Amino acid sequence: QVQLVESGGGLVQAGGSLRLSCAASGRTFNNNAMGWFRQAPGKEREFVAAIMWSGGTTYYADSVKDRFTISRDNAKNTVYLQMNSLKPEDTAVYYCAASSQFSSPSRLAVRYDYWGQGTQVTVSS
Repeated sequence: QVQLVESGGGLVQAGGSLRLSCAASGRTFNNNAMGWFRQAPGKEREFVAAIMWSGGTTYYADSVKDRFTISRDNAKNTVYLQMNSLKPEDTAVYYCAASSQFSSPSRLAVRYDYWGQGTQVTVSS
């Protein structure tokens, strides 16, 4: 059974930093794209960042570019999201996602087959 388990969320003041981790089990995703999405209350789930299987290509939403960094450690089957200069509008549940088919990253949620349960990130002003 494939599982993606996020960790690292929490409460932080504006301007602070958090590092999210997503550990995959049940299969390896060394050749597959992985990504992060988020959903704020009353809003649709939105793309945050994605990374190619090799880590060589990354995509970011304009709202997080230059503040967030996605990375992966294939040896640990884990993907990370380093979030700096956090803003109250970054408050959301953050979800890790993995594709079973595609090695190239995508901003489209439909390209990902596996999802974590989410971790809450709250940024206070």
